[in-house]
Amino acid sequence: MKQIIMATNNAHKLEEVRQILGNEFQVKGLAEIGCHEDIPETSDTIEDNALQKARYVHDHYGVDCFADDTGLEVTALEGAPGIYTARFGVMNGYGESHDAEANIQCLLDKLEEAEDRSARFRTVVALVQNGEEHLFEGIVNGEILAQKVGDGGFGYDPVFAPVEANGMAFAQMSAADKNAISHRGRAIMKLVEFLKNNKS
Repeated sequence: MKQIIMATNNAHKLEEVRQILGNEFQVKGLAEIGCHEDIPETSDTIEDNALQKARYVHDHYGVDCFADDTGLEVTALEGAPGIYTARFGVMNGYGESHDAEANIQCLLDKLEEAEDRSARFRTVVALVQNGEEHLFEGIVNGEILAQKVGDGGFGYDPVFAPVEANGMAFAQMSAADKNAISHRGRAIMKLVEFLKNNKS
């Protein structure tokens, strides 16, 4: 089984990616290679943030690596929170950074009067392998629900309903069903196809 490093210590992300990849690859997180530092994300695009993380691990630890960055883009908020998705709440005076409950409450408050609740999740996976860089994008369109539902998933999953789910939020779906249509699932499947066809 081929081993690959994912530039994250987010247990939810690791589990989700491991489920998507199945038995094709052994995915290790940063802690498993001794990387415990907070990798900077200072770029102004999702693509560059993903590349920044993958490059950092490749340059500092000498291993091939992939990283993802995801943005929730809400039409009524002119594409926000975008690259600030994980910090949306704290930037607006809600909770602390990476606080999912605060992020959700901030989003619901900002959309309280909105007629258009359409949104999309966009994930970009950046792979640094054999000295080359590759990008894979996954997008899922949907809408922001008026209140939280379900108890699965993580992040904004309780308030994001993908178009394909007929009003059901990600948090109400099984992991397998979510991964089949999610932004991250779509980007990771493109990564998998590339890795299968370019085994080193």
